[in-house]
Amino acid sequence: MGIEVGGLLGLIWLIIVIWAVVKVAKSSAGGVAKLLWILVLLFFPFVGLIAWFLLGPKG
Repeated sequence: MGIEVGGLLGLIWLIIVIWAVVKVAKSSAGGVAKLLWILVLLFFPFVGLIAWFLLGPKG
């Protein structure tokens, strides 16, 4: 009865998304940009995370 692989990967994915949201919140981007990025990360976690890595705020 160990932790299922899917559950462990889901937990890792959740941690990565939370980390990205925190990074966006602490960035120097404007308030509207932060809000939009956070919404994209929350509602479209896979695509949003990839887009954030490529296009997101760098500060």
